[in-house]
Amino acid sequence: MNTPFQLVLLSAPTAQPDEPYVLTELLAQDLGRLHLRKPDWTAAQLEKLIQALPPQFYPRLVLHAYPHLVRQYQLGGLHLTERARAAARRRPALLPGQTLSTSFHSLAEISQHRRRYDYVFLSPIFDSLSKAGYASNFILGDLQRFFQAQAARPSYRPPVVALGGIEAQHLSRVQQAGFAGAAVLGAVWQSADPVAAWRQVAQASTASQSFHTGS
Repeated sequence: MNTPFQLVLLSAPTAQPDEPYVLTELLAQDLGRLHLRKPDWTAAQLEKLIQALPPQFYPRLVLHAYPHLVRQYQLGGLHLTERARAAARRRPALLPGQTLSTSFHSLAEISQHRRRYDYVFLSPIFDSLSKAGYASNFILGDLQRFFQAQAARPSYRPPVVALGGIEAQHLSRVQQAGFAGAAVLGAVWQSADPVAAWRQVAQASTASQSFHTGS
């Protein structure tokens, strides 16, 4: 049985109006994974945001820093930034069931990296919506051939999630290329109504999966 295509949402990197309320509304939309990425925030600032969210959603939250908060609040997982990955000599101490993920920017990094991750981001797949001048670095046909070759390998291979410029109209192509999922950022947070924008992406993902599975 094929693993269902997974959608991930990254938070806006800066504080947003009514952010706890908006994030709660998004999590109530059956959002499976919300990455809280606030690169300039202190642990105290991030902890305050976590505490403002309903505890029943904590297992869906992934932090991009502060492993102690991941453990303390029994969150879903930890995402290692490139800098944290380079500095880490061993796997961070996490609780059973908490995931470890990271981001890569080349296929060689995916092939050569030996630390085991539960999933990884690969970017930028399309021109970024949130970072000016951050242009696509991949050809989908090349990615499809890479994933097909990876599938034939008996060794460890992490699920790869597409990141960078992901919009609703891209999801069918991303899934066809062989990605395990897609991570959304600008398409939601550049919208005047982030919840409605996420709902549109989620509906497109469901339609794409139905098309590719023939259901």
